[in-house]
Amino acid sequence: MFRHPRVAIYLPFLALFGLLLVAGCTPDDPQSTFDAKGPVAQRQLDLFMLAFWAAMFFFVTVGGALLYTVIRFRRKPGQGIPPQMHGNMKLEIGWTIVPAIALVVLAVPTMIGEFYISNPPEGEQLQVNVTAYQWWWKIEYPDSGVVTANELHIPVGTTVTLDLTSTDVLHSFWVPKLAGKMDIFPGKTTTLWFAADEPGEYYGQCAEFCGESHAWMRFRVIADTPEDFEIWEASQLADAPTPVTPEETEGARLFLNKGCIACHTVSGVAGAAGIRGPDLTHLGSRTTVAAGIMDLNEDNLREWLTDPDGVKPGNIMSNEAPVYTNPDLALSAGEIDGLVAYLQSLK
Repeated sequence: MFRHPRVAIYLPFLALFGLLLVAGCTPDDPQSTFDAKGPVAQRQLDLFMLAFWAAMFFFVTVGGALLYTVIRFRRKPGQGIPPQMHGNMKLEIGWTIVPAIALVVLAVPTMIGEFYISNPPEGEQLQVNVTAYQWWWKIEYPDSGVVTANELHIPVGTTVTLDLTSTDVLHSFWVPKLAGKMDIFPGKTTTLWFAADEPGEYYGQCAEFCGESHAWMRFRVIADTPEDFEIWEASQLADAPTPVTPEETEGARLFLNKGCIACHTVSGVAGAAGIRGPDLTHLGSRTTVAAGIMDLNEDNLREWLTDPDGVKPGNIMSNEAPVYTNPDLALSAGEIDGLVAYLQSLK
């Protein structure tokens, strides 16, 4: 069937590549850009689909014409050299004007979309400040004073305006289902806005290579109903709960004595005002730990405290971190049990 046997060898690989390419476009993926859940993501998806189908039209048209020409006018056995010609003014003008018109048609909705994405709509807005660290996210609500980490709560249907900055290197804030990427620079503030159309959890992550654990720098955007958001916000303003059980009390003592307070804040606990690591005041009310890469539960907390470098290489709790940042916890199994109980109680 094939003149060149190698073609038959390559066909299965080409088919597999095509299958993987199509599979990557499924809206079911938690970070798919083809399942827009907010006005910014929807506008970006609409622009992409417009450009995609325009490109497909020209690809099929030009590719089809080329294929027809190759087959229809191929050289036949015994045929001599065909008549030679130089240029075709009408054809050249045509294939210059048509693409130019297509680009103008694409440029108009693109520019409208760019202005829409760059300028949040007027009306009620929720202001959030996001600071990127290697490798986690500090989240502040300046109007209410709430400070949390790695989980951004927002009310459904409300415009959320984010001021983004970095303390160390370049990062990029990306929630595929809600908005496109926005780069973050040290010493500079960039802005981004989005809104969520329906309640749910939306996965996000850093989209700019920022070091050893770049791939583990994740976060969640949790879209609540307006009523649930108000309840959450009020709960975050309260001080950390007082330990109840003996194990929680021992964990609280270890938290103070083992140096945790040098990097972490726990509101209401004297001396626990560190800012190098995430605020842990209400850690127990979050759904994830280690910047969104693990579900928050007893086993994962224990794994994180036992071997932070194994979970997230290069982080400042790691034994591989520089001496001046390494807390060198050297925790026993019993001490880890106490800290896990205490951290889970911080709701």
